[in-house]
Amino acid sequence: MNQDPDQLPSRVVAPAARATPDVSNPGSAIDYERFLDCVHCGLCTASCPTYVELGNENDSPRGRIYLMRGVTDGRIELTPGVRRHLELCLDCRACETACPSGVQYGKLIEPFRVAMETNTSDGRSKSHDWFHRWILFGLFTHPRRMRAALLPARLLQRLGVDRWIDATGLWRLLPRRIGRLLTLLPRLGPRTPELPSFLPAVGRRRARVALFKGCVGDVMFGSTNWATARVLQANGCDVLIPESLACCGAIHYHAGHSGPARELADQNLGAIKPADVDAIVVNVAGCGSMLKDYGHHWHDERQSDRAAFAAKVRDVSEFLDELGLVTPTGPIPHKVTYHDACHLVHAQRVREAPRRLLRRIPELVLEELQESDLCCGAAGTYNLTEPEMADRLAQRKLKNILETGVRVVVTGNAGCLLQIARESRLQGHVLRILHPMDLLDLSYRNECLTV
Repeated sequence: MNQDPDQLPSRVVAPAARATPDVSNPGSAIDYERFLDCVHCGLCTASCPTYVELGNENDSPRGRIYLMRGVTDGRIELTPGVRRHLELCLDCRACETACPSGVQYGKLIEPFRVAMETNTSDGRSKSHDWFHRWILFGLFTHPRRMRAALLPARLLQRLGVDRWIDATGLWRLLPRRIGRLLTLLPRLGPRTPELPSFLPAVGRRRARVALFKGCVGDVMFGSTNWATARVLQANGCDVLIPESLACCGAIHYHAGHSGPARELADQNLGAIKPADVDAIVVNVAGCGSMLKDYGHHWHDERQSDRAAFAAKVRDVSEFLDELGLVTPTGPIPHKVTYHDACHLVHAQRVREAPRRLLRRIPELVLEELQESDLCCGAAGTYNLTEPEMADRLAQRKLKNILETGVRVVVTGNAGCLLQIARESRLQGHVLRILHPMDLLDLSYRNECLTV
């Protein structure tokens, strides 16, 4: 499959029947007009991480659209080679930002890959392997299980064994994905206490919000959830943290498991009534993107409820920027650089809000990062399932970070925090990787940032 998509035959007329999806055709349930939105101009290619790295048209957005459309039309067989080009997509949605025609690429690649994973010859998804079943689905999406599983890792870190494993490369002798998991772990400090179900506004109440604390983010970065809650309080928000909230469903959905993702979505609908809050606030870009798409992913009797839920979802930087930030007073005399998480800048179109908030912190200097909005290779669980491409992108990102000369990196997504920190550790560079809310919280509490 190295043929230039420009040479593939075009078909302008949409197939006539789409009412009943063809279970053998992954594109049959997709609105065919979405394929036709692409005019093949190629302006997306320079923004696509896999095309930038590989230079193969089949690994560009317009190339993948050609492939998906060709499979849908019956002109192209869904061979392992075609599947591979589609699987290699990070779903970073950078092409949507670059596209002058408004192509909704995410609404093509996501349902196509869900159907592609389900419609295998033996009726089972390729992702039904042990790693997906026991680690991604059975562990990552269950915070209590994950906290228990991390107890041995906490002990290893206290003894300094993790640093020795990183330094010697011993992790490479472990099963590939387990070894990568080990190197992705951040420094696990003392376990943070659970957030209470309600935290009152400080000063005049300006809003009532629900905080979506997530699963992996809550376990790995519980302190950031606390920082987010305190920042919201300092900005006059009553903060609700419903105990029955579940994983957002992104891990399942992006691995092709739509059914379990929908069950998690519906559990979240039961945990928060949109009418009771001014916003559902999220501090993880990947979760926020998934929550905002609840109304698009499933078309059934609960679609309108999911759409109402999604309409209230806001990234915390987006929400505070719209609300009007209470000016923080504590100085943080450091230079920092900001990495745009893909599912914040591209999927949610939130670019300037985090920068505006950071610039309000006294004495903080924001240095712009080259290729700030090019994916770092995290992409949810992509860095575990596609390690070669993930490493290439992580190395490219770290090179750009080091060129700024700063030692503090700020980003609004847990996966990016883990990915950039991993690469910097393995290359022997000392960097502090933080969420914007971590810095705002320090400033509000007039505490120092240590690097």
